[in-house]
Parts: sequence; structure tokens; C-alpha cells
Amino acid sequence: MKTVSTNQATAAIGPYSQAKIVGNLIFTSGQIPVNPASGNVEADDISGQTEQSCKNVKALLEAAGSSIDKVIKTVCFLADINDFASFNAVYAKYFTSSPARSCVAVKDIPKGCLVEIEAVAEI
Repeated sequence: MKTVSTNQATAAIGPYSQAKIVGNLIFTSGQIPVNPASGNVEADDISGQTEQSCKNVKALLEAAGSSIDKVIKTVCFLADINDFASFNAVYAKYFTSSPARSCVAVKDIPKGCLVEIEAVAEI
């Protein structure tokens, strides 16, 4: 097992790794829309936050030697299920290979975020 870390994605805000590689798979931790350059959530709408979360997932995958095109499965968390259509519009621009996906609404996401995305991909 190998730990993946990059300053191009959200830093871990607790006792966990940004991602782990096991065999030929990478498992990312959930990526919230924190801009890694500033350390802040800079968008206040679902589209902007989804964009940053997708960028963070992409950066982690690339740091592990993979790519967003090799994603097998995502798990997506929304603070408000009414944001589903707007979320999908941005998500579809990044996950063009249409990986398997679960998408659920949750009560709260860390740092008051509107979205969190985790992924499993091939290396």
C-alpha cells in the first residue's frame, strides 16, 4: 500500500491520507472544494464548488500516475439534493467516461461545503 499526497489538492483536515494506492487501484479521500493555493472555499455556489472538487480529484489521480479517464467509481455527497442538476452539469465535463456513481444528500459536509467527491480509479 502506498500513500499519495499532493499540494495540488485539498490537504487532509484530519487523521487520514489524501489517497491510497493498493495494487493497481487508487482510492481518493473525499475532495471538498478547497482551493489548494489559498486553503479556502472560494465559491459559494454548487457549480463553482463542484468545479473545484473535480479539479482536486483530478490532481490527486494525476499525482498517483492515473487520470480522471480511468475512474471506475465515484461517491458524491451534496448538502442539498436540489443542487443535483447543477452538480451534474459540471461533473459531466470532468467524468466523461461515465464511471459508476453514487450520489446522495447529506446533512453536513466539512467546512460548510456544498459538495464532496471521492473516486476509485485504475493506475
